[in-house]
Amino acid sequence: MIFVVLGTQKFQLNRLLKLMDEYVEIGKIKEEVIAQRGNSDYVPKNFRSFDFLDKDTFDSYIKKADIVVTHSGVGSIITSLKSRKPVIVFPRLRKYGEHVDDHQLDIATAFEKKNYVLCCKEQDDLLKLLLQCKEKKFEEYISQREQVVSTIMKYLESN
Repeated sequence: MIFVVLGTQKFQLNRLLKLMDEYVEIGKIKEEVIAQRGNSDYVPKNFRSFDFLDKDTFDSYIKKADIVVTHSGVGSIITSLKSRKPVIVFPRLRKYGEHVDDHQLDIATAFEKKNYVLCCKEQDDLLKLLLQCKEKKFEEYISQREQVVSTIMKYLESN
């Protein structure tokens, strides 16, 4: 199953939903596709989608997914990586009115440089990335959160 995640912010990402819908319609994607659309107003005709999901339902779809295709929200990326899912990041772009700037592209590129995800830039072929994602050996994401919090706490306690 391919789980498409578009987050909860006020920005749409109809471009990704339409592309996935077209791929399913013409038979280029045969797997089940489920999407969390967020505030996108395009409703796919060829796969199930939901505006928003509660945390438990969202987490269950992440666990069931063979691949996660997500906007470049750090929370969505890290949740998928912690579940050891192959991830394709499809950043929102400013020129399409999908966000106020292109920071999502910067975030996706940073995760891709570490070999945690594949980034679908505008010129990239999402279908090729879906195939590549199934075979690629990604680096395992290991959270540094506890280490950062510990360092900050030690600093604060010493002052």
